Amino acid sequence: MNVPVSYYLVLSAILFGLGVVAFVFKRNVITVFMSIELMLNAVNLAFVAFARARNQLDGLVFVFFVIVVAAAEAAVGLAIVIMLSRNRESLNVERVDQLKF
Repeated sequence: MNVPVSYYLVLSAILFGLGVVAFVFKRNVITVFMSIELMLNAVNLAFVAFARARNQLDGLVFVFFVIVVAAAEAAVGLAIVIMLSRNRESLNVERVDQLKF
């Protein structure tokens, strides 16, 4: 029993849309990073669906690179979040511009 590729693509679009909505409307830095990770995973789902539909490994190679970029983003992002919470006692996105002073 095969699941059509369109189901995976619809799920990927829904996850990506939820990530965009959370990125735009949330003010907490941790929530913003989680929404970016959600968007990256939605793209990974689409890559895997296309790779499986065409029986090619190109999409899986892209997934590997996206996972590497997401891991680097998480490491650097969490370091920034820790420094923000120590220095500003707040994780509000609107206070991030105060880092330049």
